[in-house]
Amino acid sequence: MEVKLHDIGEGMTEADINCFLVKPGDAVKADDPLVEVQTDKMTAEIPAPRAGIIKEFKVQPGDTVSVGTTILILESAGQDSREQEEEEEEEEVTYAAAYDLQHEPAKSFMAFKGKRVLASPFTRKIARENGIEIESIRGTGPAGRVMDEDIYQHMASAQNMPPQAEQTEVSSKQISSSAENGIIPFRGRRKQIAKKMAQSLYSIPHCTHFEEIDVTELISFRNELKNLNQNISATAFFLKALSICLKDFPVFNAELHEGKEEIHLLSEHHIGIAVDTKEGLIVPVIKNAESKTIREIHAEMKKVSEKAMENKLSVKEISGGTFTISNVGPLGGSFGATPIIQHPQTALVSFHKTKKMPVVTNDDQIVIRSMMNISMSFDHRVADGATAVRFTNRFAELIKNPKMLVLEMV
Repeated sequence: MEVKLHDIGEGMTEADINCFLVKPGDAVKADDPLVEVQTDKMTAEIPAPRAGIIKEFKVQPGDTVSVGTTILILESAGQDSREQEEEEEEEEVTYAAAYDLQHEPAKSFMAFKGKRVLASPFTRKIARENGIEIESIRGTGPAGRVMDEDIYQHMASAQNMPPQAEQTEVSSKQISSSAENGIIPFRGRRKQIAKKMAQSLYSIPHCTHFEEIDVTELISFRNELKNLNQNISATAFFLKALSICLKDFPVFNAELHEGKEEIHLLSEHHIGIAVDTKEGLIVPVIKNAESKTIREIHAEMKKVSEKAMENKLSVKEISGGTFTISNVGPLGGSFGATPIIQHPQTALVSFHKTKKMPVVTNDDQIVIRSMMNISMSFDHRVADGATAVRFTNRFAELIKNPKMLVLEMV
C-alpha cells in the first residue's frame, strides 16, 4: 500500500522530509514511526498504518512534499494479492469516513466500524511507549478522536493516581540551519514563515501606531513581588493588561470575513507569544487569557516558551490564536518596527527596549522614568487609527498603575 503524507494539523499543505526512521526491507508493526517530517510549526513522525515490510521510498530526505504525496510503499507480509487489495480498499474507506466524521462532531465515532482509530502520530506514540492498545481507549475529541489527555487519563486510572497534567511532545532531530558554502536552505519553518508573512502583507492593509509607555511603577511592583518570592515576568502583566483592553475594544480581537461581509468579534482571548528559536519564529498560544490570573499566565508562558525552544510544542499549543504579542525588548531596538499581523487576526503588539529617560511631569518637574516604546499593527479594514490610540492609551493606563489590574480582575 502507499503511505502518504497526511494533514498533521492546522490545515498544513506541505512538509519537509527530515529523515526516514526505517529502511527498505524492514518489517514494521502498525503505528511504528516511519518518517520524520518538519512543518512550519513542528516536527512530527508519520506512523505505519498497518504491519508490513518497507518496499521502497518515493521521496528523499530534504524534499518538500504536498499533503497526499506518496512517501513510501508498504508491502503486507504473508498475504495473497487479493486479500491485500481488499484490506487496502477497506483501509481507504476507513480513512475517508474518519475524515468526514471529523467534520461532523455530533456523530459518534464509536459507531463507525473501521479498522483505524482517529489519533495523531504523537498520541499513538504515547500509547505505544506506555504499552497501551489505543483501540481500547474511548476518545473524547471531535468525532471520537483519541486525545493525549485520554491516554494520560487511562494511565492514571490504571495506576489509581491523578492524570499527568503536563504532556511531553516528541523530541526529534532538528533540521540544521548552518550555512554550507554560503547557502542556507530555504525550506521548513523558514519557508512557511515567509509564505505566511507574504500572505498577511498582501491581504491585510497594515497600519502601525507607536506609543511610549511609562513602566516605572510596574518595575517597582515587580520588585516588591520578588521580595515576597513571587517572580512574575513583565510580559505576563502586559498580556493580562492587553486582555483587559481587548475586552474594552473587542474589534482588535476579531476576524474579518470579507466573503460574508462580516467582522466576527471573538469573546475568548487566545493570545500568541512570538518566540525566537534556532529554527525560526514560532508562536505558542495562551488560551483564554481573559479568565486567567497573572500568575497563571506567567506559569503557562514559561512552560510553552521552554517547549518552543526545545521544538516540543504540540499542534494544540500553537493553534487558535486571536491576537499576538512580540517582546523584542530584551534583544534591543528602542524605537519600534512594523510587526506583521498573523493572518487572519486583526492586530499585533510589539514591546521594545525599556530605557531610563528624563520626563517632564504635570507640575513641570523633571524626573527619571523607565519608558518603553510599543508598536501596534492593526488591520485598517477592521479598525481605525483613533480606536488604536484609545486602545494603547488604556493599556498605558493599566501599566502605569499596575495595581489597577487587580481591580479589573475582580
